[in-house]
Amino acid sequence: MAPKRSSVAAGVWGLAAALLGVLTGQLTSLLVGPAASPLDAVGSTVIDATPTPVKEWAVATFGTGDKAFLLVVISLAVAALGFAAGILERRRAWAGASLLALLGVTSGVIAALRPSVGLVGVVPGLVAAAVAVAILRFAMARMIPEEPSAGPERRAVLIGGAGVAVGGIGLLASESLVRPGATSRAPVALPTPSSPPTIGPGLETRIDGLTPLRTPIEDFYRIDIALSPPRLEPADWTLRIDGMVRNPYTITFDELLAMPTVERDITLTCVSNPIGGRYCGSTRWQGVLVADLIARADPEAGADQVLSMGNDGFSASTPLDILRDGRDAMIAIAMDGEPLTAEHGYPARLVTPGLYGYVGATKWLTRLEVTTFAEAQAYWTERGWSERGPVKTAARIDVPARQADAGEVTIAGVAWATHRGISKVEVRVDGGAWQEATLGTNVGLDYWRQWYLTTTLESGRHEIAARAYDGAGVVQDEQVRDVLPDGATGYHVRTVTAA
Repeated sequence: MAPKRSSVAAGVWGLAAALLGVLTGQLTSLLVGPAASPLDAVGSTVIDATPTPVKEWAVATFGTGDKAFLLVVISLAVAALGFAAGILERRRAWAGASLLALLGVTSGVIAALRPSVGLVGVVPGLVAAAVAVAILRFAMARMIPEEPSAGPERRAVLIGGAGVAVGGIGLLASESLVRPGATSRAPVALPTPSSPPTIGPGLETRIDGLTPLRTPIEDFYRIDIALSPPRLEPADWTLRIDGMVRNPYTITFDELLAMPTVERDITLTCVSNPIGGRYCGSTRWQGVLVADLIARADPEAGADQVLSMGNDGFSASTPLDILRDGRDAMIAIAMDGEPLTAEHGYPARLVTPGLYGYVGATKWLTRLEVTTFAEAQAYWTERGWSERGPVKTAARIDVPARQADAGEVTIAGVAWATHRGISKVEVRVDGGAWQEATLGTNVGLDYWRQWYLTTTLESGRHEIAARAYDGAGVVQDEQVRDVLPDGATGYHVRTVTAA
């Protein structure tokens, strides 16, 4: 039996050992890949295993900060287990150290099993385990008093606390190294696109608070399953096109850049976007038309789906006929005139106008498998979402906010029905008659439209509703439905107090 030691000091040192071990594993992953880091490996597995309703709750509650929230929860769990390991080690030699070793090795095995990592992914977890065990055993032997007393006890806690601080601060600092920023771009020489489109001025220049006609990249939403963006280098990137085709082939990034590219203004929307939500963005995309790549592969009769796969383990079920019906579905290499950012799919991603992202916008794209819906399911369809996800017509109110000055008020927002266009937006105040709003620049069928209506609001509370019509004159669905299984419906309604 090990000699009696202070529970507090042992717990603090167990916490320090766990944090410093994870920090070492995170830094080791810089040599292997961010997806192999202990936090990413465990976090990605948690994301895959989390039931769909819980995922939707996380997105609805934390928005694009859901991944940061998950990392905080995992870090707190590691801290709690580290503290417990220290107390266990105090009671029985190697008990706590074995727990820390098990945690590190488990994270390494999980990383090695990730589709984007491979066997080398076990290394950061093993390193984390070795460091954590070494620190804990050293602390028990040298730093923690066998019998609690004021002086040695205080020194042990202070030294262990310093280790906790170093580990915690180091983990925070390592995030900027392990995870590239949203605006980080690679030095890729983009080819000159054919017939780039032009966009007129947006209404945001004269309506304060209205969503810009083109979404700044730093504001473009990000919803995906990758805890950290994969780091893919163009020199190593390839796209495999196979499955039910007569001519399967693999294309390199240089070969992709050598093909004719187009620039198109396209709005992307997440199926998790609630009524009035912000998971929708619009920008100019440049890329190679998917139809050209599919034609070269020569699909066999009976194929009706293209299963697109990303380096992060994600897959999307895109109808084959949609990729070949003349719309500008593309393998995008740039957005807003610059190479893709790491968080938005660098070096290449799928963009399909008219479909929600979960069935048509695979990031970090590495494979297009021509198959059938009967034979293969995608990541989200295995989890209860619809196989096909056409974007629903929607209008969003941006201004006024919850408060407004009584008198003349401008009501404004954006509306989208991607690949069908927007022909009209109407606004209703306090259940009265629908009034037609003025539409902004018509960029095209695949892009949202800004709109506004000037009216008078008397002092008091008012209920404002908006609805949109697609290019064929079909009004959006009024019935309120949740995002599952194929996107939310209902009019956006906002309560405004005029004073």
